[in-house]
This record gives sequence, C-alpha cells and structure tokens, in this order.
Amino acid sequence: MKRNLKRPSCAPANSRPDIASSLVPVLIAAVALAPHASAQTFAPLPQGNTGIAARYPGDVGIAGDSAVIFADNFESYANASGLAANWNGGVYHNVRIAAESDNVYAGTQALEFRSPQQTQELSNGVGRELDKSHEVDMLFLRYYTKFDESFDIWGSCHNGGGMSAYYFVDGNATPGVPADGTNKFLAEFESWRGDSSEQSPGQLNVYIYHPEQRTQWGDHWFPDGTVLPWTYLPGDFGDEFVSRTNITCELGRWYCCELMVKANTVGERDGRIACWLDGALIADFPNLRLRDVDTLKLNRFNLSLHSGSNPAGETWKWYDNVVAARSYIGPTVSVGAVRRPGGPNAQSQRRTGLSVSGETVSFSLARASPVTLRIYTAQGRMAGKLVDRTLGAGTHVVRWDGRGEGTRRASGGVYLTRLRRAQSAFLQKIAVMPLGP
Repeated sequence: MKRNLKRPSCAPANSRPDIASSLVPVLIAAVALAPHASAQTFAPLPQGNTGIAARYPGDVGIAGDSAVIFADNFESYANASGLAANWNGGVYHNVRIAAESDNVYAGTQALEFRSPQQTQELSNGVGRELDKSHEVDMLFLRYYTKFDESFDIWGSCHNGGGMSAYYFVDGNATPGVPADGTNKFLAEFESWRGDSSEQSPGQLNVYIYHPEQRTQWGDHWFPDGTVLPWTYLPGDFGDEFVSRTNITCELGRWYCCELMVKANTVGERDGRIACWLDGALIADFPNLRLRDVDTLKLNRFNLSLHSGSNPAGETWKWYDNVVAARSYIGPTVSVGAVRRPGGPNAQSQRRTGLSVSGETVSFSLARASPVTLRIYTAQGRMAGKLVDRTLGAGTHVVRWDGRGEGTRRASGGVYLTRLRRAQSAFLQKIAVMPLGP
C-alpha cells in the first residue's frame, strides 16, 4: 500500500469556526469587486430510481454502461493489496477488505477504513485518477457507506467521497494551497462535527476548495446555505438556490450517497454541485465559479476517512458499491423486474417477464426485439453469454449448461440471469448444480 499520500486537511479544529475576523473586510471587498456573470437558469435534477442503476438490478453489469467510468463492488479482492490495480490514485494506511455480513452492504465484501485511537493526524483512503484523455467537466460519484456506532471524531475530519481537479500533484494532496481558478478545485461529500457537543458524525456538507474560498483551508457548504467559516456571510449561490434542511446521519446504518460536480463554463457562473442521500436530493449549490480556464477538469475521485486527531477510541467506516459516471446514477434496485424510464408500460413489461426453472430460462416478447441474455455471478462478474441477437415475437426458452466462454463448467451455486430487450431490464436468480468439468 502507498503510505506517502496526504489527504486534504482542514485547519486545526479550534481555528475553524468564524476565525480571522480581521480578514473579513478584505473578503467583503474582494467579493464586492469580483465580476459576476448574468444569472443562469438551472434545470431540475433527477431523483430516486431514475438513473443508471435502475437499468441494472443489484448493479449487475453496470460497469458496461456507456455512461459509467468506473464501478467497484469490492468482491474481486483477496485482500486490500489488490485494490491498487483499480484504485490507481493511491491505497493508503488502515485499509481492509471486510467480509463480515454486518459490514457489507451487498454481496460478500466491502471496503473498510480503520481509525486507531491516537492524537496524531491520519488519512485512510483510496483514489482513482483519470488519464488526460478521460478527464471530464461533470462527474457523478455514488457509493454506499456506514459509520461504526463507535464513531466519535470531531474537528478536522474527512469521511466521505469526493472528486477534484488537480488537487493532487505527483500523487500528493495540496492542503492549505487555495484554489485560484487556474490551479485546482475539490469537492467532498462528508459529515462535519465542529466539537464534541454536536451529534456524531455531524451534519452532511460539501467541503470545497474553489476560487472564492474564505480561508486557505477551504469552506464547508451546508444544505441550508450556511457557509463555514464566517457563517454570517451568505454563500453566493444565486437567486435559484433552495435552502434545504441540514441532515445528520445515523451511526451504524448504510446510506446511499451521491455527489455531482459540474465545472462552470469559463467566464460564466453555471457551475453546480449537488448531493443525494438514498436517492433524495438534499443539497444543490448552483451559480458556481470553480475554474477560470477550461483545461482545469475533474481528474480524480476518492473515498476517505481522515482525522486530525482521534482520542476517543478506535473506530471504522465502510464503503460498498461504488460507481462513477457522466450522468445521475441513483440507488441500487433490488433483484426482480424493473422499468427503465421511458420504457414500456407495466402490461407490456409483464408480457416480457423473465422466468427461471432449474437451469432453464424462458421469456416472452410481444414483438421482435434485440435481446441480450447474460449470466452473472453474485459478485457481478459475467459467467456466460446466452443470447445476443434479434428475436421474434413469442416465447423463447434457453438452457444454460453452466459453461462460460470456455469449456469448463461453472461451480455450483446461485447466479443471476439478466435479460435486456429494448429499454427494459429483468433480473432473476438461477441455481447451477455442481456437475463437474
């Protein structure tokens, strides 16, 4: 594991809230003089099961969607040393592949970060870097995450997922170096707890480095519009900003988190950052200036558990089912028939339903349609291709003999059968008996 990487770090906890009041006049003057473009109109954002995940029950096959950049359900690793093959931006400090059922959202494994009891600063994290040709102006990052019930960290703490544009240089973070519109920007969806009197793990917010940040250590933006530090100064989120209720997550519970960052057009204030919790839009910050040069694009995303100090006691945080994409992803949907937005009505969907009996798969088509039928392991890896062609109307029956691309039969167990036709996706379980080679 790489251990020389640093996470973005806040200033010491006792210097965060409403600090450096002598600098406020300078800030006010700078904001007053800053050129602001004309007001923008921002389209409504999607919510619920209307994103990419709705087409892939249980996230099976989601990595193959044309809008998906990256997907990891952590099922393929024997241990944490294998993470670096997919998380090329660094795997560092107390990272483990968890297999205990209580600490796994789906499947049999999840990613675990551990924060030991200590007064030193420690960063746990995994990062994925995009090469120059794959950098993007807008990115969505969805992941499932859970705090251990023992979580009792306050002050400097980064404990969620985020993305950035050139915040990391030669593999190292650049905390304390302000964003100036040409060098970098960063946004992290996380919980902030200023002191021990506040409920753990703290209120959800966006921790951000941007050209108008208030200190060298970045800002915290809360769903209701509060900006930390200097909370009496309003954030510049435009006339379309909607104040929403601040949220503190429960300890010991899995949540689906999603973060969107859209970089602005150079010279315009059309940048936007939004956050979803279990498919509900909980924060939306429009009217943003994140960059002044169009070469500054998103080139990295990450998961983390950083603490400036953790004297209260050892604690953990878990992540599972991570997807990064160019459009809204949404929560996972359960195994069973699902409707893709814009797809057929419910009656047509029932006629196209998928039936599994033993190792035989049958389905009906109301009309001729391109069809793909795939078999996946419970971990989401493809185990067999059964159909990939246009079929006529009527009932079709296919038997899977348990063989994939090669001649060796798959091991016995439960697999997932995925049927796609037109704009619908169906998923059912199929049992395979261990018949040997």
